Amino acid sequence: MSEWRQEALRWLAQPELPGELREELESVLESETELADRFYRDLAFGTGGLRGVLGAGTNRMNLYTVGKATQGLANYLKAATAPCGPVAIAHDSRINSRLFAVYTGRVLAANGITAYLYPRLEPTPALSWAVRALGCSAGVCVTASHNPAQYNGYKVYGPDGCQITTEAARAIQQAIDKVDCLNGVKFVLEKQARAEGRLRDIPESVLEKFIEAVYEQRAAVDRQANLKVVYTPLNGAGRECVLRILKKIGLTDVTVVPEQEWPDGSFPTCPYPNPEIREALHKGLELCEKEAPDLLLATDPDCDRAGAAVRHNGEYVLLTGNEVGVLLLDFLCRTRRAAGTMPEKPVAVTTIVSTDMADAVAEQYGVELRRTLTGFKFIGEQIGALERQGGADRFLFGFEESYGYLSGGHVRDKDAVNAAMLICQMAAYYKAAHMDLVQALQALYEQFGCYQNSLHSFAFEGQQGNGRMQKIMQGFRSHPPEEVGGLRVTAMADYAAGLNGLPRADVLELRLEGGAKAMVRPSGTEPKMKVYLFAHEKSREQAQKTLNRMLEGISRYLQ
Repeated sequence: MSEWRQEALRWLAQPELPGELREELESVLESETELADRFYRDLAFGTGGLRGVLGAGTNRMNLYTVGKATQGLANYLKAATAPCGPVAIAHDSRINSRLFAVYTGRVLAANGITAYLYPRLEPTPALSWAVRALGCSAGVCVTASHNPAQYNGYKVYGPDGCQITTEAARAIQQAIDKVDCLNGVKFVLEKQARAEGRLRDIPESVLEKFIEAVYEQRAAVDRQANLKVVYTPLNGAGRECVLRILKKIGLTDVTVVPEQEWPDGSFPTCPYPNPEIREALHKGLELCEKEAPDLLLATDPDCDRAGAAVRHNGEYVLLTGNEVGVLLLDFLCRTRRAAGTMPEKPVAVTTIVSTDMADAVAEQYGVELRRTLTGFKFIGEQIGALERQGGADRFLFGFEESYGYLSGGHVRDKDAVNAAMLICQMAAYYKAAHMDLVQALQALYEQFGCYQNSLHSFAFEGQQGNGRMQKIMQGFRSHPPEEVGGLRVTAMADYAAGLNGLPRADVLELRLEGGAKAMVRPSGTEPKMKVYLFAHEKSREQAQKTLNRMLEGISRYLQ
């Protein structure tokens, strides 16, 4: 009998195993392939916490893996902090998110740790805010961000409101490894936890103060125009806070996409609820044909990412994360300089895989641009470092190419509530100048040259997929390519060595002739290899041709 089948039978022997998990295991009990995929490993806990497919098994998201992670987190917190402070918990609209969030609180309560739980689904940045506002030792947000409906996740935050560091993740993982998911988890009933005061709702005032903190980050604009917006929360957690902040800045002509307005973890009209992809926005675009707004605004299920499509010459152009990032950086610098509120020695932060155009824009305004590893927690760490140095007001803006933005240090994670406000303010600002955001972007290209980027994901599913990704990275390192798409490789940088003072990371950068660049890394949250391509040409057409050549060339190395 295989070890996978033995473990499955051990699960089936649990009298309280939920019916849907029991049925799932019984249906695959004769398939070694299916059993191996569910039990060949424990669901990996990294700096992004847990993220995986819902279902039965140690390599799935379920009450047992959530309980194991929470018990490990509790053991870590009690060993690391004395006395251990409370833990804040939030969740999005995904299947079982509320169940997992409440269970997290029940496990923490059983371990003598007070848990503060948002009484309804709220954005991830509201969790980052609550951690600091309530003086918590940690935070947990139950979400799989923009993954498809079959996924859920479990993100852990430190006391600074950032997602946990690599070191903390490693220590928590060690604590989790010592816990048996079936019989090593302490928990109490929700009723008991609440009666003992160990499980409490986060007060409404905390959310009110979060909204006010976002509002304080509004741009100082001296001209605005009436803006018409269609908004979709993609059946996620964004509706309440986004509509509140837009109303607060005086934006009243907002129409919400009805099919995607209310929470629904099955995401019936957008199977892949990611504002980066046009297919997720098709219902919003349909409504745009009727309403003819200036802007289509979208937030992902946990409302930390924001996307925008702009009406331009009668069509709706979906802006990339890099394009919105440089537009917002320029807009904030432009308006703050005009208002006389630019701080001394201003700092903006982005990631190593974000557009090089940010350097050119920052230089124009005398802004120091810092680059971090991929992951917004690293941007949050830079905000914290400035704060500790007495220069919190120096932080101007942070962004990453994956549709994450933040102005100000009110939270330490990307904030789509903040981004929605700023994107709308920016669109209104340019509308008053008889420009749309596509035209504003074109003006920047005319000034700095045309920077174009593309991101491509190559899927490597299952047990074998992870090994294949490792072999690909090893192949790049042992036999670096001499050319990509006919462009000569002039240099290769390996971030595994800890380049530019950054922590070590499994990222490779290939610099190509003509200023082009390719970066390759395994995803930290999905079974995918991510490839980032960069081109800087005189025109968009030339840049796109370069990107196409590079994609064809790099794909050969990923087979």
